[in-house]
Amino acid sequence: MPTILSIETATKSCSVAITKDDKVLSVVEEVGDGYSHAENLSVFIDDALKEINLTYSDLDAIAISKGPGSYTGLRIGTSTAKGLCFALDIPLISVSTLQAMAFGVIQTNNFDNTTLLCPMIDARRMEVYSAFFDAENNFIRETKADIIGENSYVEFLAKSKILFFGDGAEKCKEALCSNQNTLFLDNFHPSARHMTTLAEQKFIAKQFEDTAYFEPFYLKDFVAGKPKKLI
Repeated sequence: MPTILSIETATKSCSVAITKDDKVLSVVEEVGDGYSHAENLSVFIDDALKEINLTYSDLDAIAISKGPGSYTGLRIGTSTAKGLCFALDIPLISVSTLQAMAFGVIQTNNFDNTTLLCPMIDARRMEVYSAFFDAENNFIRETKADIIGENSYVEFLAKSKILFFGDGAEKCKEALCSNQNTLFLDNFHPSARHMTTLAEQKFIAKQFEDTAYFEPFYLKDFVAGKPKKLI
């Protein structure tokens, strides 16, 4: 069975995990507002390998959290993953960031299996990247960029409870909490450990990306901010 390095850099989380036979052997991660992924990612990978006495040549594949999320974070993770795949001549696997988040909640929390899961990634102001999943981690609604208001998701909330989580959910509580079917899971962050089972399933099915042409799922075009004037 494969030894897979999973990389998560789509949000404030900079996280790496190494698995073999779907067993998590090592995790190194940090969550912070500084977005220091460029400085930390390679160090985290080295530390994760050293912790379990493996080398890069022991890896069979690299899995990347493909987004949506931070444009810069996704670029850093993707460029690192591609470089390793080319250097080691191993395949690249991509995993939906939102689906991995949902899988993490399914693994670690108890809830009614009729409850829908809605991972949310902050996309500035009152906008979030979100999708809906059932208790089996199947997509119920595809990934979208949603502007949240008091009438958001009313068609889903009329039929079932929805568990909202992720850094985007924190800012949406006031707008959504008036509906009795809304549930919130606090302090949940994406982690490479949540990617591992999905990555191994894709490895077994040989669902690999074209390393040369793979691009992250940005969902929206990058818009650069205006540079501040130097004083």
